[in-house]
Amino acid sequence: MTNLPPSQGIEPFRAIEISALARKLRAEGRSVIHMEFGQPADGAPAGAVAAARAALDEPDMGYWESVPLRQRIARHYGEHYGVDVDPQRILLTCGASPALVLALLTGFAAGSRVMTARPGYVAYRNSLRALQMIPVEVECGAADRFQIHARHIREADPAPDGLIVASPANPTGTIIPPAELADLADACRERGVRIISDEIYHRLSYGAETHSMLQYDPGAFVINSFSKYYGMPGWRLGWIVCPPDLVAGARARLGNLFLSPPALSQQAALAAFDCEEELDARVAMYRRNRQLLIDCLARIGITDIAPSDGAFYVYASIAHLTDDSLALCKRLLEDTGVATAPGLDFDPERGGSFIRFSYAVTTDMAGEACARLEAWFASNMPDRLD
Repeated sequence: MTNLPPSQGIEPFRAIEISALARKLRAEGRSVIHMEFGQPADGAPAGAVAAARAALDEPDMGYWESVPLRQRIARHYGEHYGVDVDPQRILLTCGASPALVLALLTGFAAGSRVMTARPGYVAYRNSLRALQMIPVEVECGAADRFQIHARHIREADPAPDGLIVASPANPTGTIIPPAELADLADACRERGVRIISDEIYHRLSYGAETHSMLQYDPGAFVINSFSKYYGMPGWRLGWIVCPPDLVAGARARLGNLFLSPPALSQQAALAAFDCEEELDARVAMYRRNRQLLIDCLARIGITDIAPSDGAFYVYASIAHLTDDSLALCKRLLEDTGVATAPGLDFDPERGGSFIRFSYAVTTDMAGEACARLEAWFASNMPDRLD
C-alpha cells in the first residue's frame, strides 16, 4: 500500500501525448487506428443526433438542467438495478470527470485519504492530488483480479476516509462480482469509509453482469456518463447520484464551479435512452473485437492479460519485451499506425511493463490493427525490444 502526499506533482496523461502524435501522423497522410482512448468509433446513436438537430431550432439554448433527463436516469436505475432513486439526487455534469471532482469536493475535505486500486484510471490519483487529498493506492495484481477487495478496507491501518471503485475497471475491464461488491460495501460501512463508485462502463460486459453500488450502499456517490455505452464522448455529459444528505452541498458546488452541462447534449441524451437496439448491437461488435484482439495478441506472444470482463479494454503485460511501455507505444504508432496507451498512465510503479488496447473501434478497424501488429511483431521479435 502506498501513501502519496498531495505535494507531489500532477502526472501527465500520457495517452494524450500518444493521441497528439497519432493526429500529427494522420495530418501527414498516415493511416492511423485509434486504440489509445476508450472512445466509441461509431459516435452518438441516430436518435440522439436527430434530437439534437431538432433542438437547434429552439430559441433558448442557455444554462439549463433537464428535469425530464434526470427523471429518465432515475427510471434507468429502477429498470436495470431494481433501485429506487429520487431524481432530486441526480445532478447532470459536463461528463464523468467533473462528476468525480464534484463527489470529492462534496464528500471529503483537504487532507482526506482516499483508497484506489493500482492499476487504475490516471485521473483518480491526479484529481485527488489537485484537490489536496491523499491517494492511498493499493497494488492489485492478477491474484486480486486487479480490483480492490473488502480485506483491503478491513486491513488498512488507518482506515481511509474514502474509496474510489470502478467495475468494470479502467484499464483492465475487470468486473467485481455482486457478492464481493456487497462485502466491499459492508467493509466500508463497518469502518466509516465513504464510497465513490465509477460506473461509466456499465452495460459494456461480456458474460458477467454489472451491478450498481447503490444496490449495496444506497448512500454511495455513483458516477456515470453518456460517453461509453451511449457513444457520446464529445457531447460532454455525465451524471452523479449523490447521497441524500449531501445533495444541497453538491448542487451549490456544481452551480458555482460548472454552471450546467450543454443544453444540446441534454436533449440528445434523453433520446439516447430510446436507442438501446442500436447501442446493444455495438456491444455485440465490441465482443467480436475483443476476441479478435485477444486471439491476435496470443499469436504474437502476448498472453498475460487481465480478465477483460467488460468495458472495451485489454490490459496486457509486455514485461517479456520491455519495461518502457511509453517508448513501445510510440514505436508501434510510428511503425504501424496503431495507437495504444502506455501502462504508466494507470500504474506509475509497474506500468512500464503493461500496455492497454481499446477495442471500441469498428470490426474492420480491429481486424486491420491486428494484421498490422502481427506483421510488425513477425519482423521485430528479438528477446527484448529495449
